[in-house]
Amino acid sequence: MYQEMTVLLVIFLICHIILAADPDPVQDFCILNTKPGSQRTARFNSLPCKNSSDATTDDFVFSGIKTAGNFTKTGFSAMSVNPIIFPGLNTLGMSFVRADLGVGGINVPHFHPRATEIAYVVQGKVYSGFVDSANRVFAKVIEKGEVMVFPRGLVHFQMNVGNSPATIFGCFNSQNPGLQRIPSAIFGSGIKEELLEKAFGLSPRQIGKMRRRFIPKELRHPRKAPVATIRSVGSLVPHLLLETSSSSTLLVGLGTAQEQ
Repeated sequence: MYQEMTVLLVIFLICHIILAADPDPVQDFCILNTKPGSQRTARFNSLPCKNSSDATTDDFVFSGIKTAGNFTKTGFSAMSVNPIIFPGLNTLGMSFVRADLGVGGINVPHFHPRATEIAYVVQGKVYSGFVDSANRVFAKVIEKGEVMVFPRGLVHFQMNVGNSPATIFGCFNSQNPGLQRIPSAIFGSGIKEELLEKAFGLSPRQIGKMRRRFIPKELRHPRKAPVATIRSVGSLVPHLLLETSSSSTLLVGLGTAQEQ
């Protein structure tokens, strides 16, 4: 009986660790220290803290998502906010995004490997849904004032089906949720063409067309090794280099953080 209880306790503790999206903070708050020289390189789990005695109300207020950002060819705009953009979020275990969809615009199928997302419709009508591991689709049109949750790591998508622009506010239970867009991951990552041809039943010409559309510039020129860096659009944290797990570039400015 004692051994059985011990096994159950160990399993419970392991599950508790797995379910934790981010490490628990060990202080009330930890404003990201953006002063040059504080830390030249950093991971999200160990960003340097500003002295708590220097914290002000402005450290906990962000005004960078009042308007929509730049739109992509698919009619989609996203302004992601994390501790690099909003230092007051550091160690709080969350981040958020403002997403805008033009009429007919789409947010292509994608997933966040490190976070669950809650999406609140501020305005418009959005066909929204996700696909579970059994390939079941859970989708419906949600309107202003409605909320949908996307479980961690599951592919999800959105499309504006209304006659006017739509705005969505998304919140993540991680300060670094990660982002993997399915089309870019498949056709823009440099996977061997022969494999893609067999997997999707497409001709070399069709694969080539898809790759030209999605493959990033750095992979079109093999002599230039892809590097993940922060490009400072403003002057917020030009000295911080954020280590990422992909070859994407994270654009950082006063109110925008967009993976391309």
